[in-house]
Amino acid sequence: MKALTLALGFGLAFSTAFAGAAENLPQPARVWADRPAGSVAAVKLAALRYAAFWNSGDPRYAELALDPDFIDRTLPAGRQQGVAGPLQASRQFRAAVPDLKVDVTDMVLAGDRVALRLHFQGHFSGRFGDVQGQGQPVEFQAFDLYRVKNGRIAENWHLEDNLTLMRQLGVVKP
Repeated sequence: MKALTLALGFGLAFSTAFAGAAENLPQPARVWADRPAGSVAAVKLAALRYAAFWNSGDPRYAELALDPDFIDRTLPAGRQQGVAGPLQASRQFRAAVPDLKVDVTDMVLAGDRVALRLHFQGHFSGRFGDVQGQGQPVEFQAFDLYRVKNGRIAENWHLEDNLTLMRQLGVVKP
């Protein structure tokens, strides 16, 4: 009984601590919605949790944001489909840019869809392929479109300004 009480107490403390992290969700600079705020709350929360994942690298945000059957409709070569894909991509990119931060510049909510314009920035101090960073700043934009089902992102279409990023990393010459 003591072990059960301890386990329940730990679980409650963990979930409460992480629930408190919800206050750390990135807040969009601008939001447009086709319905009142209350009726788009679940769609908005899923998008903000996913942005928090990219902003922090904390996989718990991705697990809360993404449907277990998540599909990346613009899957880059070499990336695993499903929830594992973004988790892998974040780990790899954070190895190159450990201080990566993401701002949500624009958010458009329409039905079960949400479109985001994202602003990524950080410093390239790790490795990206064969290139070692020297702490140089990186900054690029991305556009994401999500379909949300039951409060989680079921599908994602995304485009990143990879040319700008690759130039800043020194992988592509200007």
